[in-house]
Amino acid sequence: MKYLPFIAIAMSLLSCSQQQEASSAATSTSPLTGTWKLLSAKSIQGKDTTITAPVAGQETIKIFNDSYFAFFTHDLNHGADSTATYGSGSGTYTLVKDVYSEHLEYCSYRGWENKDFSFVMQVSKDTITQSGIEKIDSLNINHEIVETYVRIR
Repeated sequence: MKYLPFIAIAMSLLSCSQQQEASSAATSTSPLTGTWKLLSAKSIQGKDTTITAPVAGQETIKIFNDSYFAFFTHDLNHGADSTATYGSGSGTYTLVKDVYSEHLEYCSYRGWENKDFSFVMQVSKDTITQSGIEKIDSLNINHEIVETYVRIR
């Protein structure tokens, strides 16, 4: 009987340890987690291809955690001249094999908010390539994009 409290404590600690291991096993880290800098981008509409990045004097980064993404574009002159620009957005995403789907919840271009997009995402070491269709009927947007990012963090 005098060992009963010690057995109860040991069983309680063992139970907590097993719950923590199960919780850790259920959480997986996305290969996208981190900060990525846009190296190049193009928009393809019909037979026309437009290079949309890099743009002199601008920089774009995209940040991922396990379920959310955010992107930011800004001019490198801190808004001090006619090249001033700023754009951002964020939302949720899923990555299943190479199918990357995002729901854009917030965007400085408000017509893009609450839209869903599906892309092919190729992850190769410190580089990702995202390609697919962006289509928003209300904005008359229907083009293919190809974006290449390099990991910076």
